[in-house]
Amino acid sequence: MAIKRRSRRAKYITLYSPFLMKETKHELIGEPIETENGRQQWARCTRSRHSQLVNLDAIEQDQDKSKAVIHITREDAKTYTPKNEYKIGDVIYHEVWQDVGIVRKKEVTSNGGHSIIVQFEKNNEKRLIEKLS
Repeated sequence: MAIKRRSRRAKYITLYSPFLMKETKHELIGEPIETENGRQQWARCTRSRHSQLVNLDAIEQDQDKSKAVIHITREDAKTYTPKNEYKIGDVIYHEVWQDVGIVRKKEVTSNGGHSIIVQFEKNNEKRLIEKLS
């Protein structure tokens, strides 16, 4: 009996890649995150493999897609520590990985603890502990 696997269909958009200094095809990574500033999602350049956060609502409204790129830096982020509590949409900086990411989801672990799912710029999606006492 053969198991059929449903392939995930990737979504692509054309964006300006600051690394290559020209417009390139980008793959949308993960699911959009609803924030007070609109829907945001990571987009990875298919050529350079660099990721950048984009505002999907701004892309749909404006022809100039360069304005939709959300530039997040270390200075914009809260430093991650397992003792803190985070909200969906928070920008965090992980010191060990030296990477910036956005909190996508919150979960309760099997032992009753709390975790967050973070989409990082370099390290993809990671599950981190929060509210550790």
